[in-house]
Amino acid sequence: MGSLVRLISPMGDLTVIAADTTSIVLEAHRVHGTTNVCTAALGRLLTAASMMGVTLKGKDNSITIRLNGNGPGGSIIAVSDYEGNVRGYIQNPRVNLPLNAKGKLDVASLVGLDGTLTVMKDLGLKEPYIGQIPIQTGEIAEDITAYFAVSEQIPTVCALGVLCAPKTEEVIIAGGFLIQLLPTATEETITMVENDIEDVRSITEMLSQGMSPEEIARGVLKSFDLEVLDEQIVEYKCNCSRERVIKAIISMGEEGMTELLEDETTELSCHFCDKKYLFTKEEIEKIIKQAK
Repeated sequence: MGSLVRLISPMGDLTVIAADTTSIVLEAHRVHGTTNVCTAALGRLLTAASMMGVTLKGKDNSITIRLNGNGPGGSIIAVSDYEGNVRGYIQNPRVNLPLNAKGKLDVASLVGLDGTLTVMKDLGLKEPYIGQIPIQTGEIAEDITAYFAVSEQIPTVCALGVLCAPKTEEVIIAGGFLIQLLPTATEETITMVENDIEDVRSITEMLSQGMSPEEIARGVLKSFDLEVLDEQIVEYKCNCSRERVIKAIISMGEEGMTELLEDETTELSCHFCDKKYLFTKEEIEKIIKQAK
């Protein structure tokens, strides 16, 4: 399982979240059979969603991040609950792309620039909160940073990383950190953060050296005597069920449900965990009657 820690500065003017999401990305790769570049994109988004999810207050709250830049990877979605447990989906998981000019996985080209990053927060109210910005670079961490600056007016530093074996597509390490300045942050605090992150190492390098999320957070913000707010285990966790699939069938409307009667059996798969749900013709007929 993955691990995540939240810390706060002594003055209470900034917070930092750091996470090791290696096990989460491993499971996402297993479920979706992703290539390395797709694993990197989906893994980064899952990590961001997990870190953003733990900031939610209510047990029924959730956050959904959707990237749709019209790149070859298609839509990429990550959903987190308030405990940081996540699930995700990439539309085209087997896309392969050449490395970029820096010799790195070309996530930006996979995502594309012709589209939006959308964040939807279900806070248990009548309507969800929805924030949306044009995709800035497709590098995901930079787009998350831009989202917070534009939609929530929170100065943010976001780092995300996924390291995969070039030949075997094995997930080696994954994680990230999220630094956010609170409204009470002074100019001195801002300067200290800027100085600390100037020469910060990559998240994958720090994780590869065996650093824990807490050690990463303290190492990144070495000028601050950070206090731990909470620590928790996070995992790739789907909440699908037969009842939820039935609701999805009903949402197809009478015409859509009637089309399902053309087959003796209907098999539906969860996009997030690939679990299969089988319905007989008689069960579909029963669902149609219940929906009327």
